[in-house]
This record gives sequence, C-alpha cells and structure tokens, in this order.
Amino acid sequence: MALRTSPAIGGMGHSVKRKEDPRFIRGKGTYVDDVQLPGMLYLDIVRTPFAHAKITKIDSSKALGVPGVLTVITGQDLAKYNLHWMPTLMSDTQMVLPVEKVMYQAQEVAAVLATSRYAAADGVDAVHVEYEPLPVVIDPRKALEPGAPVLRTDKKDKKDNHIWHWEWGDRAATDRAFREAEVTVKQDIYIPRIHVASIETCGCVAQFDKVNGKLTVWMTTQAPHAIRTVFALVAGHVGLAEHKIRIISPDIGGGFGGKVPVYPGYVIAVAASVLTGKPVKWIEDRMENLQADSFARDYHITAELAARKDGKLTALRIKTIADHGYTDAAANPSKFPAGLFHICTGSYDLQAAHVEVDGVYTNKPPGGIAYRCSFRVTEAVHTIERVADLMAHQLGMDAAEFRLKNFIKPDQFPYKSALGWEYDSGDYAAALRKAMDKIGYAELRREQAERRRRGELMGIGISSFTEIVGAGPSKHFDILGLKMFDSCEIRIHPTGKAIARFGTKSQGQGHETTYAQILAEELGIPVADIQVEEGDTDTAPYGLGTYASRSTPVAGAAAALAARKIRDKARKLAAHLLEAAEEDLVWEPGKFSVKGAPNQFKTIQEIAFAAYTNHPQGMEAGLEAVSYYDPPNLTYPFGSYICVVDIDKGTGEVKIRRFVAVDDCGNIINPMIVEGQIHGGLTMGFAPALMEEISYDELGNIQGGSFIDYLLPTAVETPKWETDKTCTPSPHHPLGAKGVGESATVGAPAAIANAVVDALWHLGVRHVDIPITPAKVWKLLREHGVAE
Repeated sequence: MALRTSPAIGGMGHSVKRKEDPRFIRGKGTYVDDVQLPGMLYLDIVRTPFAHAKITKIDSSKALGVPGVLTVITGQDLAKYNLHWMPTLMSDTQMVLPVEKVMYQAQEVAAVLATSRYAAADGVDAVHVEYEPLPVVIDPRKALEPGAPVLRTDKKDKKDNHIWHWEWGDRAATDRAFREAEVTVKQDIYIPRIHVASIETCGCVAQFDKVNGKLTVWMTTQAPHAIRTVFALVAGHVGLAEHKIRIISPDIGGGFGGKVPVYPGYVIAVAASVLTGKPVKWIEDRMENLQADSFARDYHITAELAARKDGKLTALRIKTIADHGYTDAAANPSKFPAGLFHICTGSYDLQAAHVEVDGVYTNKPPGGIAYRCSFRVTEAVHTIERVADLMAHQLGMDAAEFRLKNFIKPDQFPYKSALGWEYDSGDYAAALRKAMDKIGYAELRREQAERRRRGELMGIGISSFTEIVGAGPSKHFDILGLKMFDSCEIRIHPTGKAIARFGTKSQGQGHETTYAQILAEELGIPVADIQVEEGDTDTAPYGLGTYASRSTPVAGAAAALAARKIRDKARKLAAHLLEAAEEDLVWEPGKFSVKGAPNQFKTIQEIAFAAYTNHPQGMEAGLEAVSYYDPPNLTYPFGSYICVVDIDKGTGEVKIRRFVAVDDCGNIINPMIVEGQIHGGLTMGFAPALMEEISYDELGNIQGGSFIDYLLPTAVETPKWETDKTCTPSPHHPLGAKGVGESATVGAPAAIANAVVDALWHLGVRHVDIPITPAKVWKLLREHGVAE
C-alpha cells in the first residue's frame, strides 16, 4: 500500500521501531513478580503425584511447624465459602482445591501461605497427603468405550466420559459425493498435546483493601476485563462486586492462549488475601507451568478427501476425538465447542463437507486451549494440508499443480465455504506462485529426482493455508455470554498529544507501536506523541482481550473508528477557525485546508488547542471519542509455505534446508513487526513439527514435564526463514488489515510434515504424525530397509 504519512508521523506502512522496546531491552519492564507490597505473603501449592486418586487424609501439622508458615489452605477450607469450585470458559466446572479426589497428575491439592517464598516451599514439602489410587483413563478413545471408569462423578447422573458432540456441514451431500467419487483418500492423524511454554510463567499478586472493600489483582492474563467479570460472578456472594475489583495486567512475557483461562492459583491467592487482609503473591515455577497449566491440541482425527480423476476435489469428511482432559476448559466461542475447526476446508473450492468432533474427559490436565491459533485453526489447517498432499500423491499430480487446480479463485470472493463461512478476499494462487518462484520449485523437483536416483532422501512440502481470525462478530461469538467486540478510547490533549486506551492486552505483540501508528495514520499526530495504555480495568474501556489474532482486526478497527469520530469534530473546529464551510475543507493526515487555498489550513495540534480554548458556542469542549467495534465478519489471512528437507539415513534426523514463507495479511501497519511475528511464528510451528510433545504413560505420569524432556528449539536448531508477502486487503475492515500473529504457527507444521512424507513416499510411507523425531523416522527407515 502507498504511504500516506511522512516518516516523522509514522502511520501505516512505516517500520517504526517499537515504542515499548527500550524498557524491555534495559530490563525496565514491570512483570507480576516485580510487584512488591508491604507485608506481602507468599503462596505455594501442594500437587498430587497421582493422576486419579481419592484423598483420604491431609496432615498439615508438620508444615505448620515450619518457620514462616502461617496456614495451610485445603479444599475443605474453601468449601466453607463455596469457593472450592469455579466455572471454566466453556461453562464446565473445575475444582479450585479438591475435597474428595484428584483428577490428574500435578493437580492442586492444598496451598501453603507463608512470610517468604522459601518458607512456603518448605511448607509444601512438609504437607503429608494420603491417597487411595483409582483407575486411570488416559486414552480418550478408551474413555468412550462401554465400561470405562466414569471420571466426573461430581456431575449428577453422568454415565460416561463424553462431554459434547458437535457437527457442521451437509452430511447427506458429503456422503453422496464420496459415493460418487472416482478417487478417495483417508488418513488417521494425531496432533499431540503440547504446551505454550511462555517465557514468563503464570502468577498474581492479590491485595484486598478491607477498609474500602476493594480487591486489586496484578496478574498474567490476556483478558483482564473478562477475568474481572468472572471474579465478580464467582465471588459476588462474598462481597466482591465488579466495581470493587481492579485487574491490572502489567508487562506479560508471552501468552499464546495459555493465559486466557483462570487457574486455581489465582483464586486461592485472592481468597487468601480477602481472608487475611494481606497482599498475597503466587508465582508458579517452570515445572508447575509445564505440568499443570492448560494444554493445546490433543486431537485424534480421521480425515477423508474425495476427488475426480482429473484432480478436482469434491468433498471433505472429518471425524475427531478431542481430548479435553479433566474438564472442558477451552477458550472457544461458546457457540462453537470445537472452535473454528470448521475452517478445515482451507483454501480449496469444495462443494460439500461435513465435520464431527466429540469432546472427551480423561485424567489429564484441562486442555483444548488455542495455542497461537484462532480456536483450533492449526488442527484444521494441518489436517486439510496433509490430506491434500496425500490426494496429490495418490493422483500422481505435482503437489503445487494440484493446489493451483483446486484453489478458490480471486473472482469467487466473497466466497461462501461449504461449511458456511464467508471468506472476505484472497489470491491463493499468487501467494503459491510467488513462493515457488522464490524457492526455485521446478529446479528443486529436478534435483529431488536426481538425488532419489542416488538413494538420497530429499522432500519438498507445501502448505497453502487460510486462517479465520478477528473474533468476532457478536452475532456469532461470545465467551461466557460476553460478546466478542473490542474497544478504544482516545483523548487528545490541548497541546495536540494523545492518549489511547484499549480493551486488549499485549503479551509482546507490539501494541503500543501498532495502535499508535493506526492513530497516526488517521489523525496525523506523530507516533511519538501518542501514548497507548492497556491492561488496567480501572482505566481501559471494556474489551475481550488479546488472543486468536483479534487485536488488530478488532481493537485496531475500533481505534480507526474512534479516530474518525475525532476527525469529524476536528472538521467542525477547523471550519470555525478558518471561517469556512465544513464541506469546503480538505483533510490530509495532520491538517484541514481550504479547497483551492492550500495555504489556509489548521493543523490537528491547532485544532486540539482550540477544542479547549476557542471552540464555537454550543459545542462541547474537548476532543475525545470512544468506539466499541463489532466486526461485520471475520478476516481471512492466508499464505503459502514451501519447505525443503534432507533426511539422514543413519540417524533419521530431518534437516530443513530451506523454508520460504509467503504471507498475505492484507494492509500492513508495521512491516518490521509483521516480519518479527512471522519469524517467531515459524519457529513456533517448526517446534511441534519436529520436537514438542507432552505424553502420558498408562498411569497418567507426565512424559515431558521439564525442559530436559520437553524440547524447544533454540537459535542453534532453528533454520533460516525466507519470507515474502502478497497483499489483498480485507474489503470490510476499516484499515483493510487481516491479522498475522498466528499465520506462521498455523501454516508451518504441515509444510514440514508434507516435506518429510514427500521424501519417503517412494518407500511406501504415507503419513508421519508430528512431532517427527529422529527416532520415529529412523524406525520407518529401518522398516523399509534403508536405514544405514
């Protein structure tokens, strides 16, 4: 897009350096654990070693003898105030502390309150808990079998472990298309349980002011306003009304969906502060974070694709079992229990589709969060891109040629998918062709053929994904009944400087810069003169927070519309100052001038001063505006990624030789920030493709509960990313922007997996579940007689 503002103003399209970075680079950020209050107490948590067990006794006597330990809080203690249970974001129920039995390994059992962090930890070690082990159910498929132990015995009349069944699409038309299909493929795909592993773990500082009856909580949350409402709904009966609760989200070291839920530690700390009248800090350690916080993925999928012999796709059919662990605590729009999994038709023009998902309870921690994706889009994209590649191979077509044949064409937008969503805009072929040109696709295919003749294993994988972000239109989306709009409040000071407050909360995305650039674009006020604030419910307007790539599509749009309200008033002020009619004024970023007399103008700064000193009689003073933006539709960013891998026949190691990513997120606000988001997202897609997985043995013992076992890529393992872009603005978004925060994480795993299968297809390999570890590949090579 053409630049409309000067570098000094720094509107959309400028690579403005991030305003927030100086404090981070200098170590001056303020995180929850930096909050220190006089008389503060410390909370630590006793956790169970069993995945399913009855609690027969909790002995706190030795813990109470530890110097500094003040008390041990149990479920029985919280039950006196009806605070031992809480609702989840999906309106299920979850224990804060158990009174009868534990449901997964590392679940909270009791909490120790002490005068120091170390005394609290010593107290935790001294609490003695006696358990009576119960049968453990880890596999969700076995959990659905007749006779499986019923886990949620707290639910009256519950007879099985099934949570919900959800389906979407035209079953009859899809079944008919499969009966008539000339070619079909079918594949079981497991997308394993992984963890967000943010740099900062979860925690809070709760301070209850008994004199004023006000609770202030500094906490690591991506949605402070929604959390305040939840706290008021849960604890209103003990006097915590919403207007007496203040949630402050200071700087946050990564969220990725894992800091949307409410964890028991938050509730216990608040209860402890209310009961003692002292500030209480709870900060989980890395092991607790890895073992007990909400998890992502864990989908068992069976996907089928139907096509004609000429390669034209006709139908898609998917059945999925979603392992949600002990409770359904996913962050999903409430109308869609499987989130936006029905974007699973992807970038393809399919005439029929049908998808079914069943949620299941198991003895694992609550799962189902959307780790850096928009409510299950990663699972959907991985599935369609894997079976699309299978179909291409089955038909003997080149994977790129197959995709180009089946893409939704540019003249089909707005496009109504077979599962009911209206895609806003796109040119999928342009993105793929750009990626093919950049990587030298034709030459790579020739090289692959030559290497294969020499017995070498080289693969080329493509992933052409479409996302669905910007939740959401309130007609479709809510969480716990809260409609998913978002907000911006702008105040222009008399000297022409501005402050803007938002209902979202950055966890590293660069909101302070991005939002300032949107306002600079709309008002012509330099980015340096705009202060952006978020995360304090006492000052920010109500919003649903930051996750699912919704900040720019929703809150960014709110900023633009609030700025336009200000501009409308500024026009009236300028007309007054210039003694001209409003319709005779011309706007360009930063000033109004008179048509045909460009030297007669008033700058936005002059207009702001007049709003407080020389406004017309009858006009309200000041220059302020608020906007609550309810989008008419979601936005649909997309991209094409191509990955080239070489496989070592001696070790099974997959080496990514090249990876080209072409993204399209509509109009770009800050190219440098987008580039950073894509690089980080690609690394976060590379990790689950080749490394990350949390699994459990049959007794529910966690495998991968520390960074010794749970592998994350460092700079050493991470390949060099080659990026590029196309631009198809969203026609309904005020800025033409679409959002990009999760695209790379969504698109990368399938490109890598497809490259590995492409390298092994001639050996008879048709699918490899992620993470594609060296051991897994070496086993396949050995089975096919090519391991060295």
